[in-house]
Amino acid sequence: VQLQASGGGLVQAGGSLRLSCAASGRTFSPYGMGWFRQAPAKEREAVAVISWTDSRTYYADSVKGRFTVSRDNAKNTVYLQMNSLKSEDTALYYCAITTNINAGWSLRWLYDYWGQGTLVTVSS
Repeated sequence: VQLQASGGGLVQAGGSLRLSCAASGRTFSPYGMGWFRQAPAKEREAVAVISWTDSRTYYADSVKGRFTVSRDNAKNTVYLQMNSLKSEDTALYYCAITTNINAGWSLRWLYDYWGQGTLVTVSS
């Protein structure tokens, strides 16, 4: 399975960006697909995930109300719409797939496949 993330860039605080992540390769039905991020000198943290089976969504408290995760089943693609961006959102954003979302959507060690990361920089 390959994950290709795109959409990162430089934006001013208060602005918006939309990230995309397309999955290709092995045909499968992932249980959950979503986004993590890692800022310099910080651990990788879960941002938002969507269940492929029932579209249930999960968000970190820090992004609730500002970020929206969605999917396109036909394209095997997940999106992250990021609004009202803050400087603290600056990070390398990774998309990932888990087949065990019930064990804890935010636990990065449950994710089997990872994309290469796309950089989001928010200037204040």
